Amino acid sequence: MELYHCRDSRSVRPLWALEELQLNYKLINMEFPPRYHQAGYLEINPLGTVPTFIDGNLVMTESAAICQYLVDKYGASEIGLTVEHPEYGDYLNWIHRSDTTFTFPQALILRYDRYEKTERKQPQVVEDYKKWLSSRLKSVESALESSDYLCAGKFTIADICVGYALFLAHKTANDNNFGPHTRDYLKRLMERDGFKAAMTQQEELAPIF
Repeated sequence: MELYHCRDSRSVRPLWALEELQLNYKLINMEFPPRYHQAGYLEINPLGTVPTFIDGNLVMTESAAICQYLVDKYGASEIGLTVEHPEYGDYLNWIHRSDTTFTFPQALILRYDRYEKTERKQPQVVEDYKKWLSSRLKSVESALESSDYLCAGKFTIADICVGYALFLAHKTANDNNFGPHTRDYLKRLMERDGFKAAMTQQEELAPIF
């Protein structure tokens, strides 16, 4: 298995999952954005995005899907839920909500607040999506009122996927409206050995935020 990774990007999700599952893999660290800094990367992933994950002939580019693939194929009993589990639907919902609802608005915030040239910055877009993010994250706070984790009373890849979105908000100072349960939850996740190992793996890379 190979994982192409940029520091603090969405590829943290599968990197963290690989560490939690203690699987053997090769990590290819790349400076961001890889389409400019990594020769030949567009031949591997024409989208130019991260992550790219390779397992034999399989190539995947969606971070949450890679996490689901890893637990389904290599360790569902540890940090995943099977289809027979009564909370399987909630589990899938959190996995997919993590990117489409919690991470995508942050991509827009970062683009139009930090990465675009001055004449292309969009303060109203930034403000609107900060409010959007704050509103959507209320679902996390609510879920954590009665449990330390999002599903089945245990740590799963749903926590990895949502946890990355919270980590991104924390790194980019978009966590002002986190509720107390959400703050404690993120702290708890970041204290896990798997998360710490993932962070150690990327130390050689320049910060992107």
